[in-house]
Amino acid sequence: MEQINITGTDETPNITFDPESGHFELSGKSLPEDVTTFYNPILDWLDKYSSKPSSETKVTFKMDYFNTASSKILLDILMKLEEIHEKGNNVLISWYFRADDEDMEEAGEEYGDLVDVPFEQVKY
Repeated sequence: MEQINITGTDETPNITFDPESGHFELSGKSLPEDVTTFYNPILDWLDKYSSKPSSETKVTFKMDYFNTASSKILLDILMKLEEIHEKGNNVLISWYFRADDEDMEEAGEEYGDLVDVPFEQVKY
């Protein structure tokens, strides 16, 4: 599988998904004009990855901001990771948030409650 490397902009996040190491990261802002067009290739990639995942999948979210449309897609990503975990694979999600960002802290808590995957909140 090919690695995904998307350089972020003012409206889209940095995305690095490395299938060899199993390390994935999404960071920055997510408010693309067309959420579906932007994220569908990532969701499709995760579907392919789930058939032969790395022995450990570590996913880091370091979001500064995301809009409502992006929040649904982020949940879709988390649900795909939950499916990988339910098949007996090791998955760890790390949700990073700035110490002064209560919104991102709460978003992480809510996502952590919605999925059955090891989920850690990391304040920085």
